[in-house]
Amino acid sequence: MWKTHNKLLIYILWIMEIRLVSSFTSAMLCGRIPGLTLPQRQLCGEMPDALIALGEGHQLGAQECQQQFRGHRWNCSEVWQRNVFAHVIPIASREAAFTYAIASAGAAYAVTAACARGNISTCGCDVRHKASPSSDGAPAEPWKWGGCSADVDFGMRYARKFLDARELERDSRTLMNLHNNRAGRTLVKKLLRTDCKCHGVSGSCVMKTCWKSLPPFRLIGDKLMQKYHKAKTVQAVRGKRGLRLVISRKKHGSAGARPPKPALVWPKRMELIYLEASPNYCERSLQSGTLGTAGRLCHRNERGPQSCDLLCCGRGHNTQHIRRSKQCRCQFRWCCQVECELCDESYEEFTCK
Repeated sequence: MWKTHNKLLIYILWIMEIRLVSSFTSAMLCGRIPGLTLPQRQLCGEMPDALIALGEGHQLGAQECQQQFRGHRWNCSEVWQRNVFAHVIPIASREAAFTYAIASAGAAYAVTAACARGNISTCGCDVRHKASPSSDGAPAEPWKWGGCSADVDFGMRYARKFLDARELERDSRTLMNLHNNRAGRTLVKKLLRTDCKCHGVSGSCVMKTCWKSLPPFRLIGDKLMQKYHKAKTVQAVRGKRGLRLVISRKKHGSAGARPPKPALVWPKRMELIYLEASPNYCERSLQSGTLGTAGRLCHRNERGPQSCDLLCCGRGHNTQHIRRSKQCRCQFRWCCQVECELCDESYEEFTCK
């Protein structure tokens, strides 16, 4: 975790330096950031202040990914130790689908938030939410658009330009990444909420001013986790429009009849998709982006992904008896002191072999 934060800090310091120098020097400094493709370096030189928001978005996505997968065999840790803006997870698994989606959502979210704060010179509030919402002759609502509505369309466009620019190949994995990138950033827009403030005498709500705002990022992570569990396996087919990803569903004909060809179904825009089955993530593997489960804390008497039976992959677990002292029975003494006693407690800790 600290390695990732240190990398992000270095990149952000670079970008802060870029903002203070000429465009020529900006291009040179953008070239020093590892893992960027040529189109990404060009975007960096054109809008260096937006790259700070992208770094914040990457950290946001990393923290949420690790939160959602805490206790799972694959806990989204090793993958974020690599170059901040480069590719992650070489295996085209369900976990890769989630990782690309949460990274894209974090990028769109952070850029949108930076626009609203005025940290990016080329964007600000969404000016479209200024007119009355009832312009079709319907009775006027007792509220009006106002405040600073989140310009999520700008955040989505910039996230698409920057993150999709690393997909240089036109193979099935590229199509998978592009699809999951789009699903992640589109979810940010779908989950925008309408906040309102009342105006009137003595707190009455004679008129309300409303604006669009970003939801808590945890909500986006929760929704993507639901999509992770419902992710669809896809395969590549070549047609008139080139290579495309489809979900194959078999149809059964009548007895004795020639079985029909499987119906090709396109994945929905908001679905997460993947090409390969996930490994078991039991052993350390940099290729699959996991540190393994040896030494991980587990729960002996519980069910679920963090139970010792599942997390330890049948290798068993170690039991450690721990005794410690902590403050207890604290009381407030007038005035102004808190006095506590020291209590001993004993408990067992279980770790995978």
